[in-house]
Amino acid sequence: MEKKTGRPRSEETRKSVISAAYELLLENGFKAVTVDGIALRSGVSKATIYKWWPNKAAVVLDAFFEITEIMLQVPDTGSVKEDLFIQVNSLASFLTSDKGRVITEFIGEGQFDKNIAQEYRKRYFVPRRLISKEIIDRGIIRGELRKDIDIDLVIDLIFAPLFYRLLITDKPLESAYIREVVTYGLMGFE
Repeated sequence: MEKKTGRPRSEETRKSVISAAYELLLENGFKAVTVDGIALRSGVSKATIYKWWPNKAAVVLDAFFEITEIMLQVPDTGSVKEDLFIQVNSLASFLTSDKGRVITEFIGEGQFDKNIAQEYRKRYFVPRRLISKEIIDRGIIRGELRKDIDIDLVIDLIFAPLFYRLLITDKPLESAYIREVVTYGLMGFE
């Protein structure tokens, strides 16, 4: 999401801006982060920040996704149900952590800013859907799931309850609940 114009920036200066944006994001939340605050914390001028990033969202998204290590584990236990449970449970654990709560902020902001929505989908959710697709494909190959299923629908059926609880009901995302969601989400596709 960075601009590619102007003279090359120094890696040290870039890291300082990224670090400041990330710290402010975790401390105060997305809405409270400002380019002024990033400039003050990093010791880099606002003009320099705007040379390298078009807006606050661009630098904050770059900071979050560069610094937050988001492991994309692809479990392979030999069971499609178990693999999906591990994936969904790991996602739930991350989303309810301090760092993961930033994702819910991006989702909220993405309702008003299509660029933010596009970036968090591309950087965070699309890779997870690809992992889910891989898991389901293996389940089809092993004969655990029917060959004629709509894989995108299965993924939606399994992940939608997670986000419904996270964003709407504020009920806990417990492992027992996630196991039930995966079990019910696969019913009729076996």
